[in-house]
Amino acid sequence: MPTNHFDEPVAATYDDLSANMFAPEVLEPTLDVLVDLAGPGGAALELAVGTGRVALAMADRGVHVHGIELSPAMLRRLHAKRGSERVATTEGDMTSTQVGQRFRLVYLVFNTVGNVTTQEGQVAIFANAAAHLEPGGHFVVEVDVPRLQSVPVGERFHVFERTPEYLGIDEYDVATQQMWSHHHRFTGDEGRRTSIPFRYVWPSELDLMARLAGMRLVHRWAGWDRSPFTADSTSHVSVWQAG
Repeated sequence: MPTNHFDEPVAATYDDLSANMFAPEVLEPTLDVLVDLAGPGGAALELAVGTGRVALAMADRGVHVHGIELSPAMLRRLHAKRGSERVATTEGDMTSTQVGQRFRLVYLVFNTVGNVTTQEGQVAIFANAAAHLEPGGHFVVEVDVPRLQSVPVGERFHVFERTPEYLGIDEYDVATQQMWSHHHRFTGDEGRRTSIPFRYVWPSELDLMARLAGMRLVHRWAGWDRSPFTADSTSHVSVWQAG
């Protein structure tokens, strides 16, 4: 089973540190796409449901949502929120945990595919998603495009955000596709660092994983606003269809 990097104390501050992801201009376009794919009266499975940012909002829009989550601490925060009784949850690894139900939509958002740090594990995510889909159902992944163009040859580090209170640095190993996001937070004279490992993955590599699982690409956008994906895009929302 993958290492849980989202137990205490990360889970305790997760929503506060991700507050921008709850903003209506971020969340509403996400919901528009996912609810449309789930369809009227449809059911959806969220892999790595976390504290329920998307799942609870999906339930508010009438979608029946089930979530798989590795971290008990993240699930405790989901279950403490208003409306959480409308979201079924299963504690487990998204690469292999089965919930005994088929869905019109399976989705994995906010770069979480990279939390599985081996290619074998990422392939297993796609296989598990396909196993949960109804014929013709869709699997959606939101993930950044690797920022290697920002890293000079021979260097490993890219500063992606810098403020007086925060310094964010991505570290890359191009030989293995391993990366680490280092987060340095400062309060007065006090500093705290957390580091989380990822495996970065290219859009074409994800397409191959989908094909191995019996799915085909039907949409790739630069974001949830369905804008075109281009060579300059820094992220993508990709949709594959089963069967």
